Amino acid sequence: MAKGPPGRHPRESEAVLTELMMPHHANIMATCSAGTSGAGRPRRRSAAIRHAHRECVTVSVDKVDFREPIHVGELVTALARVNFAGKTSMEVGVKVLAEDVISGEKRHTNSCYITYVALDKNGRPTEVAPIVPETPDEKRRYDRAAKRRATRVMERRYDQGRGE
Repeated sequence: MAKGPPGRHPRESEAVLTELMMPHHANIMATCSAGTSGAGRPRRRSAAIRHAHRECVTVSVDKVDFREPIHVGELVTALARVNFAGKTSMEVGVKVLAEDVISGEKRHTNSCYITYVALDKNGRPTEVAPIVPETPDEKRRYDRAAKRRATRVMERRYDQGRGE
């Protein structure tokens, strides 16, 4: 029986990115969108690439929660890490914090879950290492990500059965 890649700890995939929001990041409401902040696509993907040691592509964005706006002048930090890994796919959880650099006050502004697939040199899905959670928080994240994955798989099967 072929043995897959050895398991990896979630902290090995962690990517922390920080960016100061400037006027060119703002929309017409004078707030900054998550796409231009530290939660931008290339930044989120770095956690998946770090875990897989391969190029990764977005398969789905499972959930995005916008809790509070981000303002010009705030320091935005995106914390990304792989919560769960299947055979070729990974769920990356991203938490975005905005910090008032004068007062030091930090706010949780948004979160999202994104599924990525690792690709081989020919652009085909390839096997990734499993996640080995150790702490209670990592185990909780892993279990919740596994449930979200199971739900997505069931929904996909249901939709395929309906001809969608």
